[in-house]
Amino acid sequence: MAGATIDHMVSVTILIAAMLIAMTTFNGLFASAINYDRNRQVANKAVDIMNTICLSPGNPVDWGETNTPVLGFGLQDPETGGYNLSPYSIMRLRTSIDSELVEYPMMPGVFFNNLTGNFGNGILAPIGDCINYTDAAKLLGVDGSYGFSIDIKPTLDVTVSSISQNPLKLDVSVKGSGIPLSGATLDYCLFYTGNNGTFPMIVPYSGVAQTNASGSVELDFSVIKADYNDNTPAYSILIYANLGGITGVGYHTHRTTDMNKPYIIPLIYDYDEGEILIAHNWDGETPEVKYYATFYILTPDFKFQQLPISNSTEHLNYGKGFPFWKTQLPASEVGVLVISYKKSAQEIGSIIMPWGGGVLGLHPSFSGGIAPSGYSFVATELRQVNINGISYQVKVSTWSLRG
Repeated sequence: MAGATIDHMVSVTILIAAMLIAMTTFNGLFASAINYDRNRQVANKAVDIMNTICLSPGNPVDWGETNTPVLGFGLQDPETGGYNLSPYSIMRLRTSIDSELVEYPMMPGVFFNNLTGNFGNGILAPIGDCINYTDAAKLLGVDGSYGFSIDIKPTLDVTVSSISQNPLKLDVSVKGSGIPLSGATLDYCLFYTGNNGTFPMIVPYSGVAQTNASGSVELDFSVIKADYNDNTPAYSILIYANLGGITGVGYHTHRTTDMNKPYIIPLIYDYDEGEILIAHNWDGETPEVKYYATFYILTPDFKFQQLPISNSTEHLNYGKGFPFWKTQLPASEVGVLVISYKKSAQEIGSIIMPWGGGVLGLHPSFSGGIAPSGYSFVATELRQVNINGISYQVKVSTWSLRG
């Protein structure tokens, strides 16, 4: 009798243990199923956001070209469709957080978004003309439920470095995913800052080249003879590289002043009308600067056509009534504003401001300063797109804000 009781107790113990193991396993499977479903929802939302961004121009469809309120968020180019992004909508993304905004001293309280972070060679647009992360999240229907970030970067890496300044020789290398690309065709234009006595000139030198087996090529501008006292040329160069229908862009600027302190800053004054302020940098150390400015339209085959603009040759004074001059760009034309300037025969420089988000190989990151750190699952989507025929990769990261 005692033996039967013991056998019964052992059986009950084993049964209870088996039930506990089964319940634990079931709970684990149930938790995994919940996590899987939650992660699947995040992944689907990442696809939705990517499709909305790349395959919808937003509402109104031309919001990127006007100052009208944005009622629907999307970056597709309404004129070409497909995976082509609007160069103008890209310009209106507020990519800078508050601490990165630029305030021009002559306009206290007016702040500008710095699209590239490369001061003097990017797009400085009034934040009132830009769409911020919070508004975009609301228009995408994810405010409070999902976090996201948009990163747009060139597909090809086109870099320019100096071999020598006098004679002027530059080395250009082209890479894709870190791999040197041989046989890439280069269309380039160098904007040289020349001297005509009073105002600096812009002298363009354009040509075509091709990368060698190591993915690089030397561009020889020995024909340029520096005509300032120190025999060191100032210039900006833009290069468009194409291989197999994939196009990348690179640029390089050289000035004889402090490379981190350009004397002139172009500011977008009225986005809708294409009004630009060519402004003194107001550093308190540069009393007067003379400049020459012109606009170059970028053609579909990556050539440049010059278009004269108003107030193209003027001087800027620190504290003497001429801190900036206003000019106007053709709002519907993609191109670059090129400005050459000089303070003296020894202090000369050049600045390029793109008009159109893809022209200069910009790398906008739109996240409102919010990072997905601390979240267990982040879904990522990648797409290949074009901006004005230039190849870019769009990366959308998405995560749930509800745990």
